[in-house]
Amino acid sequence: MADKSNKELLEELGVEVKKEKKAKLTPKEERIIAGFEEIQRFVEEKGHAPEHGEDNDIFERLYAVRLDRIAAQAEYRDLVSALDHQALLSVERQIAEPTGKYDSDADILAELGVEAPKEGHIAFLRHVKPRAVVRVVEEVASRAACEDFEEFDPLFKKVKLELDQGARKTIRFGQDTTIEQGNFFIVDGLTAYVAEIGETFKAPNGENDARLRVIFSNGTESDLLMRSLQRALYKDEAGRRISEMDYGPLFDDGVEDDDLASGTIYVLRSLSDHPTITQSRDVIHKIGVTGGKVEKRIANAEHDPTYLMAGVEVVATYELYNINRSKLEHVLHKFFENTKLDIQIKDRFGNPVTPREWFLVPLFIVDMVVEKIKDGTISKYYYDMELAELVLAHK
Repeated sequence: MADKSNKELLEELGVEVKKEKKAKLTPKEERIIAGFEEIQRFVEEKGHAPEHGEDNDIFERLYAVRLDRIAAQAEYRDLVSALDHQALLSVERQIAEPTGKYDSDADILAELGVEAPKEGHIAFLRHVKPRAVVRVVEEVASRAACEDFEEFDPLFKKVKLELDQGARKTIRFGQDTTIEQGNFFIVDGLTAYVAEIGETFKAPNGENDARLRVIFSNGTESDLLMRSLQRALYKDEAGRRISEMDYGPLFDDGVEDDDLASGTIYVLRSLSDHPTITQSRDVIHKIGVTGGKVEKRIANAEHDPTYLMAGVEVVATYELYNINRSKLEHVLHKFFENTKLDIQIKDRFGNPVTPREWFLVPLFIVDMVVEKIKDGTISKYYYDMELAELVLAHK
């Protein structure tokens, strides 16, 4: 005999089995609950209930109005009271929002540049924020994993290095509010890269807007609107624009006091028998700039820890004219910073020394970099050590 189900056993015992019907919420009730939950998230993040006042953020004022209206009407209060773990409804609220300035949701939304749904529309709710506004609030914070982040990760590493070395700087957002493809910003504590900009369209307030693909340094991305990013940068006290590369003048029309009429970029290869050198001799090079003879510069290489206490051979030289030699050398060393050779040797007194200016970079890459310096496009590239390629920094 087959085992009886629980239902059949209960029926034999005379216990009536009834299906419990879940109360179905109306669309209006669902939106009220959703709006109250958004207020709760604000409280969790900020640590206080939303407050009125012209000095407060427009979104906080909007939340304050919502909470006032939910608390003031018994049917709304009863609907969300079971969710009120923060006791927001038990606090007596003072309606302090100035009358006449924000008489309706539409008035507040107009300042935000968001078109409010018309009354009677399925998305309309007088007491709870429409989804369009939720997107404005959450758009910057709502991100998805960036599936091709490996393509962008080198850009973030390069920008960080350039900031550390002073080749870029951060600027308070506001003086220049433009957003262009390839721009870097700091927002919400993350570096943001504008990878793509979609077609321009007119926002409800008549201003131009566009959908962006923004990649963040934590491996996420967002397709937020340009105006949303601008607002987020305005609101974030730590929000910054990251400047473009500034190498300073390398080639000048006139000769200044610290300029030389000519200079030579030289590339050396070590003849050292150090195990690290012998294993990768063909891709380990010293790169420098001199205003004199290269041969004179390397005459005592065997006794100089700068040259690894060994002889060297000159594998390439590049003559450049009317250059700022010190700046040019700085550019080269900064460009190849991530390929710097980590090696320690002993000088002639037996003291450990870590030589600088030696890099793990093929000669053909040095050739390409010199050409990019000559034509003024070096700032658009970075060196990908794994691929052994120059890669455009801006997609």
